[in-house]
Amino acid sequence: MMSAELFMELLATYRKYGWELRSVVLQPATQAVLEKEQLLDQVSVKEASFDALWFSRPSHNNREAWELRLLSQTQYALFEAFEPDETEEEREDVKLEMEARMRDYVSK
Repeated sequence: MMSAELFMELLATYRKYGWELRSVVLQPATQAVLEKEQLLDQVSVKEASFDALWFSRPSHNNREAWELRLLSQTQYALFEAFEPDETEEEREDVKLEMEARMRDYVSK
């Protein structure tokens, strides 16, 4: 499946369950394809050596759930729930660690 089709399929599935696309991490070639299809107009893009989508949604006990989903037919994602009192800096550190774990998974 082409990356644009897969992107739209994943986006629809996650939205169905209340997730919001927050940002993407993409290889330059994938970014070019998705930009050509005008699929990245409303989302921030970070260059990476893999393709993945960041989703979030409210979770129980005032927590916020975040999921980093690999943009691939392989169903692989990393999940983290943040406490309401965690700072943006703490959250960003955890998200960077998740991206590193995803990069390790993809490179194996």
